[in-house]
Amino acid sequence: MKPRDIRTVAIGRALRPNVWDVVALILVIGAMVLIVYGGEQTVAPLSELERSPVSLDPVNLPLYALRTVLRMLLAIVCSTIFTFVYAAIAAKSRRAEMVMIPVLDILQSVPILGFLTFTVVFFMNLFPSQVLGAELASVFAIFTSQAWNMTFSMYQSMRNVPKDLEEATQSFHLSGWQRFWRLDVPFAMPGLIWNAMMSMSGGWFFVVASEAITVGNTTVTLPGVGSYVALAIQQRDLPATFYAILAMLLVIIAYDQLLFRPIIAWADKFRFEQTASGESPTSWMLDLFRRTRALRAVTLPFSSINRAVSNLRIPLPKLGAPTKSRDAPSRLIDGLWLAVVLAGTAYAAWLTYRYLSASLGLSDVLVAIRDGLVTFLRVIVLISLATLIWVPIGVWIGLRPKLAERIQPLAQFLAAFPANLAFPVFVVAIVSFKLDPNIWLSPLMILGTQWYILFNVIAGASAFPSDLREAASSLHLGGWRWWFKVILSGIFPYYVTGAITASGGSWNASIVAEVASWGDTHLNATGLGAYIAAATEAGDFPRVVLGIATMCILVTLFNRLVWRPLYAFDERRLRLG
Repeated sequence: MKPRDIRTVAIGRALRPNVWDVVALILVIGAMVLIVYGGEQTVAPLSELERSPVSLDPVNLPLYALRTVLRMLLAIVCSTIFTFVYAAIAAKSRRAEMVMIPVLDILQSVPILGFLTFTVVFFMNLFPSQVLGAELASVFAIFTSQAWNMTFSMYQSMRNVPKDLEEATQSFHLSGWQRFWRLDVPFAMPGLIWNAMMSMSGGWFFVVASEAITVGNTTVTLPGVGSYVALAIQQRDLPATFYAILAMLLVIIAYDQLLFRPIIAWADKFRFEQTASGESPTSWMLDLFRRTRALRAVTLPFSSINRAVSNLRIPLPKLGAPTKSRDAPSRLIDGLWLAVVLAGTAYAAWLTYRYLSASLGLSDVLVAIRDGLVTFLRVIVLISLATLIWVPIGVWIGLRPKLAERIQPLAQFLAAFPANLAFPVFVVAIVSFKLDPNIWLSPLMILGTQWYILFNVIAGASAFPSDLREAASSLHLGGWRWWFKVILSGIFPYYVTGAITASGGSWNASIVAEVASWGDTHLNATGLGAYIAAATEAGDFPRVVLGIATMCILVTLFNRLVWRPLYAFDERRLRLG
């Protein structure tokens, strides 16, 4: 047989479908049909929401779950794009970092109700009389609960790329574009994937506020699991609450098996180590697609395009990366840039002051500061407790990939569990035993945000190089010495990222946790979250702005004084390579 005939037969055999192609094709077509069906609902007129209000009939839950998942998937795609652009610029540019990281601190501290207050009207006016405007407002709200921790994760990873890998990219004369796709993104991938899972779960935590939107006189209720939960709480319907929990559990298991588990198994090849890993994560979904013939052949053009794009020699500009010595022009530019930043900050502060002073006085500011300090104390106590509990557990899970596979869906479900669904238990217990809401509503703040610490610690332990573990074993390091000299040093940057996002998430969660209700029973705890929630419900925009500004200032100061020095310590002392 001629060589050309052999190639023809081989190509024909590669394109011939097998049984795995049939299964994979059914899954792909099913996903496309669901996406198209859910997308059609977004172009309906806004009056359709009034004609078909949210119902507690469990028959509607599959459709509601589909609508919610599509919003969250669109938000996670937007969050990923935002992460790649924002984190890359902040990590590579010293001058951009001076502005972008404090802005990120502020953005993660702005509560979701703060975004909704000012974005609902914008999106509704952008697409008047259409459901699409309300859908975009909901997606944007979910985006704000997902993007920040992913951005912090990639920023931290890019700042901690091992020096020997950086030297390797210089030896191969890689362009800035090639370095980003061949080094920065692969090195950041393990932590980014775990934070993406946490972001999906975090979206569930705020899905009630993003689908059942009430800002002043504007009320928009989109069909979804979140609006279903809000209606069940309002009507004290325990069976409906149980149905919502069951629907959440099934959906989380579905996207864990079909989306995140395959990505984790695929991304295991990006782990930084010099010896072979003892255990690797597996995924039946990834194995299924690897066994297909025709489907893999169809994806070859896309793989070729991706390879060609990542290999482009685009000389990205060096955006002022830190150097040991700077000449006079660089110092002058730094001074001018700092002056511009300070002038912009002062102008924004003056505009805020002028807006607030028109209707509020010093007593209102003192009340907001008092409530902010109360919430600040709650956040510190809760983050400390979460650290003591979840760091050892996260290390134990992360060092065992097979165990992590089993724990992952449970952790995702617990992270996704909205605080609203715990309201019946807390409200009834507090009223029955005459407990103090200021103390016993506090756990609701950490109910969803503690998992940021757990997920990041698992990611850090999973990415910890096996050769370093073997070296520690050879040196007979054990007990407390192993914890302090080996593993805590290795996971420290991941923990700092998780702690930053957990503290920011706790401030956000205070909006929900400090104001709990079950039917006609309402409980309020003193704090900035309750202050903002009450102002939002009343449509009092000056107090909403005052509460958000106070929260942003407290969070930014804490990040600047505590977390940023820890980041710097990690880069100086604990960096691999």
